[in-house]
Amino acid sequence: MSLGSCATETGQGTEAVDLSQREAGTEVAIFAGGCFWCTEAVFERAVGVKDVVSGYTDGSQESPTYRQVSYGQTDHTEAILIYYDPTAVSYETLVEIFFATHNPTQLNRQGPDVGKQYRSGVYFRTEAEKKAALDHIAKLDKAGKYGEKIVTEVKAFDKFWLAEKYHQDYYEINPGNPYIINIAVPKVKKFKKYFPTLVKSKYKTE
Repeated sequence: MSLGSCATETGQGTEAVDLSQREAGTEVAIFAGGCFWCTEAVFERAVGVKDVVSGYTDGSQESPTYRQVSYGQTDHTEAILIYYDPTAVSYETLVEIFFATHNPTQLNRQGPDVGKQYRSGVYFRTEAEKKAALDHIAKLDKAGKYGEKIVTEVKAFDKFWLAEKYHQDYYEINPGNPYIINIAVPKVKKFKKYFPTLVKSKYKTE
């Protein structure tokens, strides 16, 4: 795999995640910020996050495969589904982490990954989540945080398709991959720099 893109392997098909089956007391957040290897690794290290899975969302096609998504053959974007404990970390804080660890001003791309499948997005399930995302975007734009207007889409959540098994925990399983070293690791370091009190203890010394 070259440094210039996320994965290139093909998958065997995907299935939709049933959010009603999540553990009691657990909430979910759905974000898209470029290659899911990067965003998954960032949020796995955040206090209050129980699990993060990679997948595809915001598309009309059923059971999209990675090959279809990566070649722009569907409407989906690479995304992550975060399971978190709302008594330990708020949705607003997750939104803050999300915007601080990727570039939300890049339209249909993130770093070396180009295409609508790498667009920036927040997919809300409640009006409170929608407000949290829009309020944070307005705050960042007003402050001129990035020098350019934020283009992150904020849309109602529909379905989340679980990505193929080889994409899950990719950062942890493939630490020597050039893409991980050059693209994902800097994002993880950015999270740890900006949110030191939110880093899980087991990751503080990595």
